[in-house]
Amino acid sequence: MNNVLPHFKRPLKSNNEPKTVVSYWDKAMDAYDAKNYKTALLETLNYMNPELLNNRDIHSDLNIVQGQGSAEIRIHISSDTFSIQAPFLKVTESANKVALFRKIAEVNFAPLTLAQIHLKEDTLWFGVEMPISQCQPYKVYDALREVCVYADDYDDEFVEKYKADFYQEPKISPLTLDEKETVWHQINGILTDYKNYSQFFKEKRWDAFQWDIIFISILKIVNMPYVHGTLRTKLQEYVNNMYNGSIDFNHRIDKGTNFMQKLCAMSQKEIMSDVYHAQAVISLKWRSSIKIVQDEAKKMERFVNKYVNDSDNFSLCYYLQYSFLHLLYNFNVEDIHKEAIYDVLEKVSGLEPSAASKHLLNTYYGFLDGNTKVASAAKGSSKGFFSKLFG
Repeated sequence: MNNVLPHFKRPLKSNNEPKTVVSYWDKAMDAYDAKNYKTALLETLNYMNPELLNNRDIHSDLNIVQGQGSAEIRIHISSDTFSIQAPFLKVTESANKVALFRKIAEVNFAPLTLAQIHLKEDTLWFGVEMPISQCQPYKVYDALREVCVYADDYDDEFVEKYKADFYQEPKISPLTLDEKETVWHQINGILTDYKNYSQFFKEKRWDAFQWDIIFISILKIVNMPYVHGTLRTKLQEYVNNMYNGSIDFNHRIDKGTNFMQKLCAMSQKEIMSDVYHAQAVISLKWRSSIKIVQDEAKKMERFVNKYVNDSDNFSLCYYLQYSFLHLLYNFNVEDIHKEAIYDVLEKVSGLEPSAASKHLLNTYYGFLDGNTKVASAAKGSSKGFFSKLFG
């Protein structure tokens, strides 16, 4: 196998992924400080997803029902209260009730902080309610995000582990035949690349790079906006595990290798059963801006400088590949940044590290300089690193 970089194909676009609109945040904070509590609440919702209030009479009580992946989120706003409810699971006779209720009690302590899961007759519900005067924008955002994240994440997992039933069939839209073919081709390509590169690193005894190819492979799949269900939950779990510095590095590699082997052994039918379009109340990624991307690039600077000074193109290329993918995983980046990352990862696919590093660095320095025209030449102090590396 030649020493070239893994391949990358940008995911298909999804029309269901909400966009954070930053301009509404200041309006929400100003309204709350002026004690215009309902206005603050409405502007907070606009910040998270302007589509939620489209064509609605905001002067009367509001009832919003919207899907979040496989979950259903219900938002109620009156003149004096705000509530979020999410019907979660049906507890049937076949459910492992003791284990299920023990897990629910555990989740109510952590990770939940504002919402709680309640049992009403035979149904488990996520819920949080507060007076409208207490709807400080940060609190509203955290409460809604908490319900959306965990209602969507836990339903598939608890059905599988504890034999509970879905409250209702998830409201999803299947991919078209052409989309299915394209997506499967991409996922299969990622898994094939993983197997080839993992074997290559094993033969070379480059054990540390097993972490890189595991992390890159997982991020490529989980960043596809139409990957949902148990598959997405497991991928997210391993993103967190692989990046968790409190876990022994070799243990992370072993666990990640076992997960990737199981994923590679899954059939096309098994994998594609968790691939579909689904509605969302809010993006589960954090807001972004030119400044935020610049700050993230500054966090990478120490390692980038080290690899540049050492002329270590191989480490540099793998570091920037997974760092860019991790940026897309964490942040709802602006289109210009997303396209810049997609462009450069496609451009370096199959290139040797010495050639690929120039393109990756060009994009990185564009982010570091706060320059949205990332295809232009790097400027300022960045030029010194280019001349040192490339002469």
